[in-house]
Amino acid sequence: MAGMGLSAGLAAAAYGWWEKDQFTLREETLRVLPAGSRPLRVLHLSDIHFVPGQAAKARWLAGLADLEPDLVVNTGDNLSHTGAVPPLLTALRPLLRFPGVFVPGSNDYYAPTLRNPASYLVGPSSRTPLPRKIALDWPALFAGFGEAGWINLTNRSQSVPLNGVRLDFSGVDDPHLGRERYAEWPRGASGHDEKPHLKVAVIHAPYQRVLDHFADAGAQLILAGHTHGGQLCIPGYGALVSNCDLPTWRAKGLTDWENSGRTVPLNVSGGIGTSRFAPVRIACRPEAVLLTLLGA
Repeated sequence: MAGMGLSAGLAAAAYGWWEKDQFTLREETLRVLPAGSRPLRVLHLSDIHFVPGQAAKARWLAGLADLEPDLVVNTGDNLSHTGAVPPLLTALRPLLRFPGVFVPGSNDYYAPTLRNPASYLVGPSSRTPLPRKIALDWPALFAGFGEAGWINLTNRSQSVPLNGVRLDFSGVDDPHLGRERYAEWPRGASGHDEKPHLKVAVIHAPYQRVLDHFADAGAQLILAGHTHGGQLCIPGYGALVSNCDLPTWRAKGLTDWENSGRTVPLNVSGGIGTSRFAPVRIACRPEAVLLTLLGA
């Protein structure tokens, strides 16, 4: 029996190692734009967790530029290694020519550390930096994004005009580290001027307190990552954990978040990568998300 258990475990690990590179594109359509608006194609990237030498991931990321998105939204955790910034920016170069916005995750600031993977089954990973934290070169990452014109939404708000619609963004630093500080919406986001508006909240970790805040604040779309879709899922059931207080059935996909009588579309990306110390996925293939936004 012990031998059978060991064989099953090895088979699962081998499958999980294979699945982590089976990159997919999830496509969603949302009617959230003002009536009469032209469609907007938004590419949502999250949790790339790049490590030097990940050639298959780099090729796939570069190939996403063929989608010709109107906007790229990056919801953090781009890194998983101290040397990852240069090769990541190289992989993303074809996408950096499109307009973009971003917020960071904890693994943009600090490298992951070796830990027992089973610990994720008993609750979220530590929300505070570890005593032996290893700093990552997030200034170089932010600079690379900024030089391409991507807008840093770390506890900031800014408007972006696209296809005749003014997208009013409000973003926060990673709630998983308790760093969120709300910047409200850009000036004029009430929509009283002539240009149609859409209020979009951008976060890394979808903690309920943050989702409630943005729902109450009038967000019309919320984009988040962090969960890895559960990463190790049960076929036919789904995620066992979300690594935050988000219900596990919301760990990946497009759902409606409800609070105080308001309902807001919430897209949680299942993410593209994994921690380099837990490089497996089971029943949860890595994904980017292409959102087509239409007029109501």
